[in-house]
Amino acid sequence: MRERMLAGEPYIADEPEIIADLDHAAQLMERFNSSPATDSRGRLAALRELLGELGEGTWIRPPFHCDYGWQIRIGPRGFVNYNAVFLDVAPITIGADVQIGPNAQLLTPTHPVEAEPRRNKWEAAKPITIGDNVWLGAGAIVLAGITVGENTVVGAGAVVTRDLPPNVVAVGNPARPVRQLD
Repeated sequence: MRERMLAGEPYIADEPEIIADLDHAAQLMERFNSSPATDSRGRLAALRELLGELGEGTWIRPPFHCDYGWQIRIGPRGFVNYNAVFLDVAPITIGADVQIGPNAQLLTPTHPVEAEPRRNKWEAAKPITIGDNVWLGAGAIVLAGITVGENTVVGAGAVVTRDLPPNVVAVGNPARPVRQLD
C-alpha cells in the first residue's frame, strides 16, 4: 500500500510501514511543538529531522501538524505561522520567500466520492506546489493537486480549488484572481 500511496494511486493507510511513518512524524511534531520557546536550536533540529527539506532562514512557529513530514520541502527564507496543517500524503513543495499565515492548511489527500470505497477507507493524494514569494493569508486552504504561481497573494480564508497563475491576488471560496500584480 505504501508504494501505491507514493505513486498517487488509491491505497488504504493501515499498512505497518505507513503507520510507522505516521508514528515517527508524530513523535517529531511532539518534540517540536512542546519544546521550550527558548530552545530555538532544538526546534530547528526537530524540523530538520521531520521535513524533507527546510531552507536556510525558514522558520515555522508551533504548533505545526503534518502526516509524514518527509514529503514536505520548504525553500529558503520562508515563514509558516502558528497552527499550520500540511497533510503530506503526496509531496508539498514550497518555494523561496513564502509567507504562510496562521491556521493555513495544505491538504494533499483525496477521498472517493462513491460511498463504498470511502467506507472501505480507500484514499489517494495529489501534490501541492507553492511558487516563490507567495503569501497565503490566515486560514487559507489549498486543496490537493493545486499549484499557486510565484508572487501570488491568497487572501485570508480563501479556499484554493484550482491552480492560481503567477502575480495575482486571489480571494474567496473558491479562490478567484481579483487583481493582477506588477
